Amino acid sequence: MASSKTLTHVFLISFPAQGHVNPLLRLGKILASKGNLLVTFSTTNSAGRKMKKAGAAVSGDPTPVGNCGGMIRFEFFNDGYSDDSDKEIHDYEAYFSMLETYGKKSLITILNRLKDQDSRPVSCVINNPFVPWVSDLAEELNIPSALLWVQSCACFSSCYHYANSSVPFPNGEQPDIDVHLPNMPVLKSDEIPTFLHPSTQYPSVGKIIVQQFKNLSKTTCVLIETYEELEDELINYVSDQVCPILPVGPLFKSPLLEVETAANITGDMIKADDCMGWLDSKGTSSVVYIAFGSHVILNQEQFTEMASGVLNSGMSFLWVMRSRLPEEFLEAACGRGMVVDWSPQPQVLSHKAVSCFVTHCGWNSTLEALSTGVPVVAFPQYGDQVTNAKYLVDEWKIGIRMCRGGEAEKKVVGRKEVEECLREATCCVKAAKMKDNALKWKKASEAAVAEGGISNRNLQKFVDEIRGL
Repeated sequence: MASSKTLTHVFLISFPAQGHVNPLLRLGKILASKGNLLVTFSTTNSAGRKMKKAGAAVSGDPTPVGNCGGMIRFEFFNDGYSDDSDKEIHDYEAYFSMLETYGKKSLITILNRLKDQDSRPVSCVINNPFVPWVSDLAEELNIPSALLWVQSCACFSSCYHYANSSVPFPNGEQPDIDVHLPNMPVLKSDEIPTFLHPSTQYPSVGKIIVQQFKNLSKTTCVLIETYEELEDELINYVSDQVCPILPVGPLFKSPLLEVETAANITGDMIKADDCMGWLDSKGTSSVVYIAFGSHVILNQEQFTEMASGVLNSGMSFLWVMRSRLPEEFLEAACGRGMVVDWSPQPQVLSHKAVSCFVTHCGWNSTLEALSTGVPVVAFPQYGDQVTNAKYLVDEWKIGIRMCRGGEAEKKVVGRKEVEECLREATCCVKAAKMKDNALKWKKASEAAVAEGGISNRNLQKFVDEIRGL
């Protein structure tokens, strides 16, 4: 096995959110496994503490990954939070500013040390969205940089055209206009990523996205966590008219991640509960899986209506929830339900007992549903979730809507509607059609990441480019 000091060194920098950390870490493990590279994965100290608390193996020493001599290591940087602070982010504008100020300074120190002291200079820096200043940092240090876009190509195109004012978007004077984007269906005003709408609760996120796209010219390569058959015409358009992009997803399906050394390195910030045995005890397609990611929190009224609708449906359920359901609810479920703090979601969705997925439609969850062949009940709240819901229901035809978007709609979905949605997604002719479509997308995803598949080839192309640097 080669020494870590002789391997081409790639440095990954992630925004400290679960939905950003997981795909970038998967990319890092695949690059190390596929390309005989040394990969350093970096995010904030506060995120690193959460990962360690959840039991993740995040050693600073190079750890072998895969069977080809590649290695991965972890190095966390200062984001301005105190060493004992793991509080959630609420003021995004203040945090983005602090992250750039402290993070840039900390990372420059780390990257210079790797070059001068450890004799392991970095050949390429890769970041994900919400840290656009990384490409500035890389340019200052004369290191090539790449971007892993962790949302859909549809969202990428929407953000690009918004940042460049190339098509009309909703504004203060016309907040309800439709958006007409090339090679995309017409998006209603509540179907564009909410960060791009004038009524958004998080305008600072829209600003950071614009900054990301203003910095695209500093990026040598854009990788997108999607696959060709899923968004083929749009991928071709963006590559021809905007910038070259390489679809490399779905990363979680890569056979290289099944190797034991890769499978044991995770980025979860919450320890997953053991729920697979419970699923094993259930019949085929008998369980509704409910999970809204790491940030969506239901208010009490919506929580009560959702729980009552699930209970009234009579179906078994596995519910990922950071706060516990009332004991009387679980008693009324008569053993039909299980509630966990966190789950190994890809494994859960791959289980034969799962019939449908009630989801907030974050991109990771969307890809995992498509790539495991599971129909969805769409319950989007904000951000790209509303755009993903549009595609899941109207374009990819594997889902039904429970709501249009919590941030814009501001309505409580009642228990009767919840119950009807669950029945429609599991027990009728439409459910069978959605399942057939979902299985089609699953087959396409497996072909994309298999040996010779286009996502697999794109990753190899990227590895070759890194080696060439």
